[in-house]
Amino acid sequence: MSSLRITVWGENVHEHKSAKVKKVYPNGMHAAIAAGLVQHLPNASVITATLQEPEHGLTVERLRETDVLFWWGHMAHDQVSDDVVKRVHARVLEGMGLIVLHSGHYSKIFRLLMGTSCSLTWREADERERLWVCNPGHPIARGIDRFFELPMEEMYGEPFGIPAPEEQVFASWFEGGDVFRSGCCWHRGNGSIFYFRPGHETYPTYYDENVRRVLANAAEWARPRGTWIDSCPNVKEPRERISPK
Repeated sequence: MSSLRITVWGENVHEHKSAKVKKVYPNGMHAAIAAGLVQHLPNASVITATLQEPEHGLTVERLRETDVLFWWGHMAHDQVSDDVVKRVHARVLEGMGLIVLHSGHYSKIFRLLMGTSCSLTWREADERERLWVCNPGHPIARGIDRFFELPMEEMYGEPFGIPAPEEQVFASWFEGGDVFRSGCCWHRGNGSIFYFRPGHETYPTYYDENVRRVLANAAEWARPRGTWIDSCPNVKEPRERISPK
């Protein structure tokens, strides 16, 4: 199997606007996510891209050379070019994997692929999150115990306006009593999609070893198993003879 090619896309806005976020992620959240992937997938090629780069760093060439794309966005969803969103959408249908993180639930690309509101309830109260493994046999849960906990996270709660997941890998319970479908899988066209809830910008979530293992597992799960290029050819010559009517 060929080496996995991963692009980690980060909005990279909070890190420059908030000293608190900058202290937690001095090199950007995308860099911390990428470092975890390098740690657990040493043979993979891992690069980063941000909103501020030309074409948001997601050129036709870059996407063509990406097997799995990670997406973290929050306060600048509306600044993402519709042309880039269409480009990413087409690559997912062709077979590129997509891992959507935390507040990426409201990104243009996730809402387009889901076809629903993707709305939820939320609260920032520094509360404990317990992530339960719903499907211990799933590849994304490999190496994770029955559950793991994050000491402080932003709460996301139900109802979550998504299509019913094809596979449910994790479900979260929060200290305040809310629950959430926090690890969900779908397929669109030839592409595999995983949404993973943890990752608020003011918490060191992307340094957590369980979170890093989940993201690495998700990258391997979402890698392309084949490629389908969208086209609509007129096949004029039949392979077998058609009897006259």
